[in-house]
Amino acid sequence: MNIEMKGINKAFGSNQVLKNAGFVLKDGEVHALMGENGAGKSTLMKILTGVYTRDAGTVLVDGKEVVYKTPQEAEKAGIVFIYQELNVLFDLTVEENLFMGKEITKKFGICDRKAMRRKAQEVMDKMGVNIPINAVMSDLSVGQQQMVEICKALMVDAKVLIMDEPTAALTQSETEGLFKLIKSLREKGVSIVYISHRMEEIFELCDRITVLRDGTYVGTEYIKDINMDDIVRMMIGREIGERFPKREGVKIGKEMLRVEGLTKEKTFENVSFSVKAGEVLGVSGLMGAGRTEIMQAIFGNLPFESGKVFIEGNEVKIRNARDAIKAGIGFITEDRKTEGLLLEKSISDNISLANLGKISSKSVISGSKEKELANKGITEFRIKCFGPDHECGNLSGGNQQKVVFAKWVYTDPKILILDEPTRGVDIGAKKEIYSVINDLAAKGVAVIMVSSELPEVLGMSDRIMVVREGHITGIIDAAEADQEKVMTLATGGTL
Repeated sequence: MNIEMKGINKAFGSNQVLKNAGFVLKDGEVHALMGENGAGKSTLMKILTGVYTRDAGTVLVDGKEVVYKTPQEAEKAGIVFIYQELNVLFDLTVEENLFMGKEITKKFGICDRKAMRRKAQEVMDKMGVNIPINAVMSDLSVGQQQMVEICKALMVDAKVLIMDEPTAALTQSETEGLFKLIKSLREKGVSIVYISHRMEEIFELCDRITVLRDGTYVGTEYIKDINMDDIVRMMIGREIGERFPKREGVKIGKEMLRVEGLTKEKTFENVSFSVKAGEVLGVSGLMGAGRTEIMQAIFGNLPFESGKVFIEGNEVKIRNARDAIKAGIGFITEDRKTEGLLLEKSISDNISLANLGKISSKSVISGSKEKELANKGITEFRIKCFGPDHECGNLSGGNQQKVVFAKWVYTDPKILILDEPTRGVDIGAKKEIYSVINDLAAKGVAVIMVSSELPEVLGMSDRIMVVREGHITGIIDAAEADQEKVMTLATGGTL
């Protein structure tokens, strides 16, 4: 299927999101669509698939002009959008989610459960996904939920698949399985639009790339003809310099956090490690290894059976998030949309949540102090918005993450836990977040950074702790580490 979008304009109120944007997809190609957060990539694809109506412009499919009024119309035509934000019903099973609105029926409209189970298993096997089809979605990890979403799209005989950050929550093996599937679909003539901020994936997988900047078409190139610096220049209009900014003159200080023998049955066992002031401890491991659960336990969100937590040499009892904040721990969680932010609330409201002591007196919030703190966050973290009253749900992913950083940084933490801090964030915003991490370390904050991106862990850490199946398999100095060593420890090998 060939698709051409020309002269596309779209505004939300006074905010012009797309200005004369365009995109051309050829039959049977994998086409990367890139740009900074807020560049208009997802909006352009939502216009194609009938989620939004365009203000101006033309969409041609196989040479004929089309206007899909709903995603269902686009899907019937063979165009399927797999969204970055999970579109699942958490109380239902995997099978029920896969067949939502597409049930296989027998006579009198009765669901043919046997046929549905068989079809679901076929698709899961094709993807190499080992998830029970009777499992309830809420019991699955974010990565597993993402794989179910991808499988759901494959239930339709799609001619075009649009994938928005499909690997953001996937393990290494799940990612490899997805890549094999994409290459197989391409061979069968399926066209794929691949939206991702992970440069390595673009060069491994894609045939061509189109870049948008500030809602405007910048250009289209064959992947074989360009390099990473070219793409960055197209995306942000300038050189970005070093991918991982160096920390200058940072002194590693005294021990800030020590964990001894932390254990939770069937989750993690005998976890012991420490992190010092000014240090960035990277935490690596495959999805499901227990990294997030260990951090949630330290922060008081997940009860554990045994073990001790020490801050500055003193044992502390942390039963909930309030205790953790009082003890000087901040936690930027893995899922900013459900755990990190109140999306329907403003930037001001969200930053205030963890900083009520700073903006209130005798339990009364000072409106002027609240606004002052929000404006400080907008300026210092370069949040692109209309002001402190801007609703967080209407911000791009990178700017949402900056709001989360501002919220926790202003609590003045001694220890800051970062769980996937740059997930779904463009390369320009990533570098800004890396600079924030370095600044915090320079001020003596002990930083723990959980990340599934190995280049990020290697580029930002002083030491790297590797977790496998709830156990720490090794802690190595970043100067001596490489991807092979980290993956060896993550998969059960020894150095």
